[in-house]
Amino acid sequence: MLKSRPKAWRPLRVLFLTSVVLLAACGDKDPQQQAGGGMKVPVSVVTVSTAPTALYQDLPGRVEAIKEAQIRARVTGILEEINFKQGTDVTEGQHLFSIDPDTYQALRDQAAAQLQNAQADAKAAASLAQRYQILIKENAVSRQDYDNAMARNAQAQAAIAAAQANLKTAEINLGYTKVTSPINGRIGKAIVTEGALVNAAEGTQLATVQQLDRVYVDIRRPASELMSLRNAMAAGELTQDAEGAKVTALFDDNSQYDQTGELLFSGVSVDPSTGQINLRAEFANPDNILLPGMFVRVRLQNGVDEKAILVPTQAIQYSNGGATSVFVVKEGVVAAVPVKVGTTYGDKILVNTGLTAGDELIVAGFQKIGPGVPVQPTPWKSGPTSTENAEESAEAAPAQDSDAEQAQGQDAAKASE
Repeated sequence: MLKSRPKAWRPLRVLFLTSVVLLAACGDKDPQQQAGGGMKVPVSVVTVSTAPTALYQDLPGRVEAIKEAQIRARVTGILEEINFKQGTDVTEGQHLFSIDPDTYQALRDQAAAQLQNAQADAKAAASLAQRYQILIKENAVSRQDYDNAMARNAQAQAAIAAAQANLKTAEINLGYTKVTSPINGRIGKAIVTEGALVNAAEGTQLATVQQLDRVYVDIRRPASELMSLRNAMAAGELTQDAEGAKVTALFDDNSQYDQTGELLFSGVSVDPSTGQINLRAEFANPDNILLPGMFVRVRLQNGVDEKAILVPTQAIQYSNGGATSVFVVKEGVVAAVPVKVGTTYGDKILVNTGLTAGDELIVAGFQKIGPGVPVQPTPWKSGPTSTENAEESAEAAPAQDSDAEQAQGQDAAKASE
């Protein structure tokens, strides 16, 4: 008679059979099924398309004043007055500084007296020459005396001219004691104070006036890029905007200056030390927002690409070495495609090579995918919710598969009993 096994053995037998079934099920799966959790991973995709796009490039630039006048002393003397408020706008001809005029007033008066003396001498010489012109006709004076009278008259006229020049110089120097602004603009701080000795020989700087209602922005660009653009234009890959090159300025916080600039010229020579070309743009600056010396990023339009490809920036994958690639769906599975990217346009980025119109580009649901993994693509909608939903679905898929495996193991255990 056979003895029945103890009932305590039954739970151990069930556990053993369940483990065998689970191991067999895992062993039958291929790597792609394991990666996908036994089902297709949901991902969000967009269909790649082309569209005419204005291409631009951000280049560093530095603001320069259109006019900058260094106010310097043109005569030597003691500075008596500062006749302006520092940091304000001044106009051409406005009185800025006063230098002690007493010495130059005396020199001017002296020059005026010398002129009067020369004029008196010239009057006597002219009268003598006039009489000798009558007497020489009657042979009443010698020819030598006549020639001497004519020479003295000419010398007297030259003395008048010299005295007039000296008087003009003295008046100019006297005028320099009142220092005026040569241009309209904004004046900075006064470099000297009242009571300081300023020197004409050294050209003591008193202040600086800068015209700010319009400003220059100087830009540097590699010569190789300019040649590439010209070749692209010649090949028809890019077209020039009918309105010409547009220039905008951006600040450190990525905010854009509200005035559009005009590109004045693209350098006529290449800097041999850097291989770069100088460019200059002009901007209106009615509110004096752009200040000389300020560094800005200048967005320079290169042309229009009639078949540009723009994709969401989150679709781009970056390797440790800096290489860029994307994931696309081909025949229901994931494929990695290397790409070259260009300028960023808001939340999109320009793809120069690697993608063609019609490709299904994965933009969300990257956590559970890799090359060769089967996926279930769904249209992507811009915004954070679409990305979050795709990632949550990808995370939920393995959990559902695990529940199915547990149910299968329980059914196998009951059958063995």
